[in-house]
Amino acid sequence: MRLVIQRVREASVTVEGTITGQIGPGLLVLAGCAPTDDEAALNWMVRKLVNLRIFSDENGQMNLSVRDTGGQVLVVSQFTLLADARKGNRPSYVGAAPPAVAEPLYQRFVALVAQELGQPVPTGIFGADMQVRLLNDGPVTIILDSPTAS
Repeated sequence: MRLVIQRVREASVTVEGTITGQIGPGLLVLAGCAPTDDEAALNWMVRKLVNLRIFSDENGQMNLSVRDTGGQVLVVSQFTLLADARKGNRPSYVGAAPPAVAEPLYQRFVALVAQELGQPVPTGIFGADMQVRLLNDGPVTIILDSPTAS
């Protein structure tokens, strides 16, 4: 699994003109699943995500997590995160889990994040053509790979 985590002041995802998820201050998470992902990898990623200290404390130091701040999390599926563009000009997506594998992993990831934070986690629609808007705060962007990522 690969996550691109962006600290945001606000973010939203729209599908066919309808906002399917939006948040205020918190994290926009783009999530790509790999065929090697399992429950242990998901749990590790969720713990890392909700405890990542990338929010400023009263002294301006990044010492607080989204859990500490009570921020929200918006998760958007994005298989292209697992693209391999090292050869040629057309990326290969063989490192991404096929939809039948990726969608349950993605849904489970979202459910685990919601459980950890004790709040609903808005999302896009898996496999849809989505438009994502965000106001990056900082900017702060972190790329996180699961321990099983190759």
